Amino acid sequence: MTAHSEKPARLIQIPLGLHPLLAARPSKSQHDHVLRTLGLAIVSGEFAENALLPGDAELLRRLGVSRTVLREALKTLSAKGMVRAKAKTGTRVTDRRFWNLFDSDVLYWHVEAGVEASFLLHLAEMRLAFEPEAAALAAARRDEAQVAELRHWIDVMEASQASPTDFVDGDLRLHLTIAEASGNPLMRSISSVIEVALAMTFAISSPLPDTDLHTRTVARHRAVVDAIRLGDDDTARGAMRAVIKEGLSRATRIRL
Repeated sequence: MTAHSEKPARLIQIPLGLHPLLAARPSKSQHDHVLRTLGLAIVSGEFAENALLPGDAELLRRLGVSRTVLREALKTLSAKGMVRAKAKTGTRVTDRRFWNLFDSDVLYWHVEAGVEASFLLHLAEMRLAFEPEAAALAAARRDEAQVAELRHWIDVMEASQASPTDFVDGDLRLHLTIAEASGNPLMRSISSVIEVALAMTFAISSPLPDTDLHTRTVARHRAVVDAIRLGDDDTARGAMRAVIKEGLSRATRIRL
């Protein structure tokens, strides 16, 4: 018997198209189509965690593909930690804690489906674990070229009042540049892994079109850059924490 769940009570919709990472991803093959359809159904809650997927016969009828294509898509979902097949029982959706939430497909399915506030809270908690330290390290290790690049992205954010797309891109590039300026390749790698999630966060928390909020948000980010430029690691760390916390509050009304 196949179990379904109701969709989450409150999904925060993500403005698609505000950044290339959030643009629509057309399916290039039957495998891609089946993988996206099933992955999106799982992430959105159409197929509940710990519930059995419909049997192969029903899925084949729904999806209109060969058994081989379906099996390969299920293997891919299994590799992402989202399903587990068991002989004589069927294929079961796993608990969310087993999903590879750093996987770009899994993150993008969250973009398409919308996210719960708890997802953004967990992402902010993870960011608080490494981004303030990346900012502090950047204050100690940055070079002049990196300072100039950080100031450039602040200028892009400041000049973006009529363009949410430019704001989101400037915000993302600023955070990635800080990770690069930290001089720690692991910091940059972590940022790259969750780049889609960062773009998602910045698209939701964009202060535009509120002019006053935009001004305050740019000022918060400028405080991080100024501290890095001055080599003040403690101030850079605290300023980055403030940026992350305020971004979460704008997106979800949750305060850390």
